[in-house]
Formats: sequence, C-alpha cells, structure tokens
Amino acid sequence: MEIFNRMSAMIPNITLTDLDKVSSARRSRSTILNPKTRYCVGDKLLVQIEMFDNFGNKKTYGGDFIKARISTPNLQAAASGQVEDFNNGTYHVHFTLVWEGRVYISIVLYHPSEGIAALWRARNKDYGLIYFIGTIVNGNQSVKSECGFKLNSDKNICEYRNEKDDEAFYCYKPDSLNCGSLAYLQSFNRDLSFLTPLEKFIFKRENTAREIPKNAEYVDVDNCNMSSPLTLEQCKIGMESPFPSGFVLQNSWNPIFCSISNFTTEEQMSSCLSDKMISFMGDSTARQWFTYLLQTSKGLKNFDLHRAGMETLMVAIDQKRNIHLQWKKHSHPIVASRFYMVKDDAYVHEQIDRIAGGLHCVIVICLGQHFRPFPVQLFIRRVINLHKALSHLFLRSPDTKVIIKTENTRNDGNDAERFSDFHGYIHNLIVKDVFRNLPVAVVDAWDMTIAYNTNNVHSPEHVIKSQIHMFLTYIC
Repeated sequence: MEIFNRMSAMIPNITLTDLDKVSSARRSRSTILNPKTRYCVGDKLLVQIEMFDNFGNKKTYGGDFIKARISTPNLQAAASGQVEDFNNGTYHVHFTLVWEGRVYISIVLYHPSEGIAALWRARNKDYGLIYFIGTIVNGNQSVKSECGFKLNSDKNICEYRNEKDDEAFYCYKPDSLNCGSLAYLQSFNRDLSFLTPLEKFIFKRENTAREIPKNAEYVDVDNCNMSSPLTLEQCKIGMESPFPSGFVLQNSWNPIFCSISNFTTEEQMSSCLSDKMISFMGDSTARQWFTYLLQTSKGLKNFDLHRAGMETLMVAIDQKRNIHLQWKKHSHPIVASRFYMVKDDAYVHEQIDRIAGGLHCVIVICLGQHFRPFPVQLFIRRVINLHKALSHLFLRSPDTKVIIKTENTRNDGNDAERFSDFHGYIHNLIVKDVFRNLPVAVVDAWDMTIAYNTNNVHSPEHVIKSQIHMFLTYIC
C-alpha cells in the first residue's frame, strides 16, 4: 500500500468536465532558461515548460506526461531529458550536452494531466479490460472456460492459488472436468472501458503525442575543452543507474556512469558467455535478448521443445563452450491472443526459488508490458514477491549475477487505456524503487528507447544490440 500511495501522490486528483480546460500542447510553450550563443560538451541545458489549457489559461497543477529528448540526426546521436514537475503547470527539463554539433530539442506532451488522472482511476478500478479463455482437457474431451484474476463466485470455480505469495488465478469449472487439467490459455480484449466518453476523446490518436512549441529549435555545441574525455569505470553490477543513464552516438549506446566493453566480434561475445548458465525470465522483450544471442553466437544451437501455439519456453546450448541459455515467460498475466501452454507457467519469483545460483549463474528479468491493462496493485505485489525471492537467492548464492531490464516504450495506437506508456513509466518507477537496495544491475531500456525514439514494444535489432552489449559488460 505504501508504494501505491507514493505513486498515487504523483497523480492530479481531478475529474474531467470540460475539454477546454485540458492541457494543450499547441497553447503551451517551452523556453531555454540558460541561453548561450555557444554551448560546450558537458554543459547542462535547462528548458522550462509553461503549460496552458485550450482556453489559453495557465495550468495551476501538474501531472502532464511529457517525453523529452535531444538529437543530432546526422551523427545518429540522441539522449532523453529528465522532466521535473513543480505541480503548478511549470516543468523543467534537464538535458546534458554530451556530443558536438547542432542539437535539436524535442518536447512532446504525450498525455495531458487530465488524461493521466483518468488513466490512473480507470486502471485501478477493476480487472475487466482483459479476459482469458482456458482450455480444460480430459482425454479426447476439451472444454473452453473463462478465466481471470476475478470471477463471479456464484459459479463453481477452479482456484489456482499460491498461498505463500498471495498470488491467485481462477477459471470457471466445467461440469465433470478436473481443475488440474487446465492445459491452455488465451487472452482477449473485452469490449469494456472504465473511461467516460469525454475522457476517451483525449486519447484519440489525433489528440496524443503533440510537440510543444519552443523558443529555439536547436542549440550548437562545441568541444570547448579539447581535452580527452574522462575514463569511466567498466559497468559493474551494483552501480546506481541514473536517469538519463546514457546517450546514443553513431547509433550505439554510451552510458554516462560507466563504460561498455568491446563486443564487436562473435568470438568476444561467445567468450563472455562461455561457462555460463543464463536464465531469461519475463516477457517477449527478454526473449528478444535470447534470440539475439542465439543468432549472433555461432556455437549456440536451439533445442526444439515442441511448444505448440505461442512460445513459452526456449533453450539453446553450446556444448563446446559450456553455455546454456533459457528463456521462460512469466506467469499470469500473459496478454496474447494465441494460445499458450499453462504447464510452462511459473511466477518469476517461483522460478528464482528453484535456482541454486552461483558464480556461473546469470538471471535476466523483465516484467511490465503484460501488466499494463490490470490494476497496478497486481504489479506491485509481483515485484515485492520477486524482491523476496532475490533476497533469499543472494543469501544462499551471493555470486549470482542478476540483471533487471526495464520496459521498452511502445506505440499504444488507440488503446491508451490498456497499453499507454504512462503505465510503463509507473512500472519503471516501482521497479527502481523496490530493487534499489539489492546488488543487481539495471539495463534501462526505457531510457534507451526514448533516446532511440523507437516507440515499438519489440525494439529493432540495433537497439537490442546496445542492450545486449551493456548486459554482457555487466556479466563479464
């Protein structure tokens, strides 16, 4: 409840009654507070945003969801900015200028504060936006039944509960079939919304992701000092990852708090993976890491596990170098219309409790995308259970390396209520808050995908490559 209350305190307590009082990107303005004719590499750039509504009135409260980045296209360079909310309609965006050239500024009002208040209220109202269909099997007989985190208790129900961790999932019980023979699940969007008609209007595509006008489109940056850049320590597990955590240059990621090792050849990558057992746990963006390593390391061979429907478990082995890779999806909720095998299911904290750990063991975890359409308390509970499992793992096996991958940004189309990046932003705050006292490493995919401006739940290969290089640096 404490974490939930901290998140709630960030959300404006308002009810939308008049669209003219909604924050307007077109009416608002942004101004550079420290203007110079010439900036130097390493300088800070401070931009102030004054938010106005559609009437042209200055906003008196905060909560607008803003994405900010700087870029130099011809250098394939970019970085995100840190947005500071003064809760009175004024915002500061903090940028660090870390490369030479003409640096363009982009400040986008992704959702107005009235939309954020509506999303938060709607998200935490109930579980009904997604429903699950389970297939319960008995020999040649199979019956489909509705499943979910919350069902009408007037009917006979199969309860799949983990008492220790307060995790539960339910299906309606078909007559004469056993609850233990639930074999497959699928999920579907329910024709339901917790938003009012007025609130829905805010999230129409033409009303989202609008650029806020600026008094200057760009700044020019020189290398005034001409001295060699500071040599950073190699990225190590346990280092605190700031925000922004790095920048893109020549389409490659460069952390600002540590240095990435060189993994430009297949041999360097395979040498790093040698004699390691690496478990990727979570969603399909963690599976992308598994797939990238499988495709770029010649010695790794995929083991066909004959999983029908959606992939839920993947294994690859390099016997010569003694490398074992595994990806396994997290348990409920998985939002996917293709069916998947339930018997592969295990909550990530349950998977970790079954791992011995040790010097050759690496664990990669990514949770978030599939939790966006559900009340945030579900995600908070899952992350707290994961924290407990990791705490026990480090007690018995302190040499185990654990990497937390944060969520990617995505294009939510016209379905902001279920999949808005605002939900992902809240998830990333929760993850960093809960795991801050554990000896884990963070690959900040949220920061990276804002900088790269990919807006795709499944990042393109050049972004995955940057994430993988940082991951390999942490484990080698």
